[in-house]
Amino acid sequence: MKTILVVDDERSIRDSLRMILEYEKFDVVFAENGEQALTQVAARSLDLVLLDVKMAGLDGIEVLTRIKERHVELPVIMISGHGTIETAVEATKRGAYDFLSKPLDRDKLLVTVRNALQQARLSATVQSLEERVEGRRRILGESRKIKEVIDIIGRVAPTDARVLISGENGTGKELVARAIHRGSKRADKPFIEVNCAAIPAELIESELFGHEKGSFTGATTQRIGKFEQADGGTLFLDEVGDMSLQAQAKVLRALEEGTIERVGGNKLITVDVRVLAATNKDLEAEIGRANFRKDLYHRLSVIPIRVSPLRDRHEDIPVLTEAFVEDVCRRNGIAKKKVGEDVMNALMMRDWPGNVRELRNTVERLIILSPGQSVDIRVLDTYGGGIQSADGGLLEAGGTFQEFKERAEAAFIKKQLELHRWNISKTAEALDIQRSHLYTKMKRYELMKEGDEEVGEGK
Repeated sequence: MKTILVVDDERSIRDSLRMILEYEKFDVVFAENGEQALTQVAARSLDLVLLDVKMAGLDGIEVLTRIKERHVELPVIMISGHGTIETAVEATKRGAYDFLSKPLDRDKLLVTVRNALQQARLSATVQSLEERVEGRRRILGESRKIKEVIDIIGRVAPTDARVLISGENGTGKELVARAIHRGSKRADKPFIEVNCAAIPAELIESELFGHEKGSFTGATTQRIGKFEQADGGTLFLDEVGDMSLQAQAKVLRALEEGTIERVGGNKLITVDVRVLAATNKDLEAEIGRANFRKDLYHRLSVIPIRVSPLRDRHEDIPVLTEAFVEDVCRRNGIAKKKVGEDVMNALMMRDWPGNVRELRNTVERLIILSPGQSVDIRVLDTYGGGIQSADGGLLEAGGTFQEFKERAEAAFIKKQLELHRWNISKTAEALDIQRSHLYTKMKRYELMKEGDEEVGEGK
């Protein structure tokens, strides 16, 4: 049963609303003034408020403002016997769902109440879905490199500084851009994404700046471009290194002047947009090849952020894997499956040329194809896409399970030694084992840096 708070200093109005709402199976509570209303809102779980505008003490507009400061999702319908357009506009600006004039029409009141409750329910559903989606968009990891990225995001997000995010495909550049937007003062405004690599060169200008009807063959209607769609919010130019030089010149002008012009138009349109860009290319090298404008590069890279490939931060793989397992199982209605040490070690041995995206796809494949309550190492052998061994080849699938585990351990230790440039102390610390234990493992598996007959502390 939905609970509605009625706030009015006239007893006759309260009694009238009680009869109407209780007949429709609503639970109704009352307040005679603004102070009582705020007490009720703080003490109860409410679904809707009917709030009079003119009351002694705190008036309805002030009460509305205070309610919205702490309960922005709670729908409030204003009622008044002295309603004016100015009052209705002011109430709407402060978050009121609607404004009804006295004497109240029963049918209009009930329609407005039901619509407000329906909108609140839909908003709650959307918020729940957004929270679930954003949970999958979190930047996860325990490595120093990923923590540095998160730290930079925290410092740059509240500003309007432009950011250039670089890194290989699949490293999570879009996640960084979305995290910056969420932490910005533009978070409640649009986040508009443009994949510059996916749009033909002849259409990129129309996509970014829009076009007027008849401006070219096929332009049968006016089109609003991405810059205008992102007005007040954030525009994310993904794979900006693939943008044509002509489009680059127009983007540079938009950044410098804060105005754009639609294709085929002659009117300058002012836009307030924060631009974030991402690329998998070395833009400085592209500048040297005359493929990218140097002045645009400097405009975009006020704050550069580089996202390291997964092969340079293997310690993030367990955290990412566990998060992917939980998400895949939840989305597919599968009981959560366990990832054993043998499987995790095998995952950590890979270089992951497709980075986090490839890891996620592999985890999803393993979860779906493993028949038991845990990920089966045999499924990983068959469908894991090939596990790289210590010498760069593929681990053999033959032999006993113990023999496979030993091969996996040898490959994993060698990979860690290479990551730490064969420094025994640092490798042992990363593996959380004693140096003597590491030496024993190296001797057992005949692990040795090429060209060296023995490995010391500084090697």
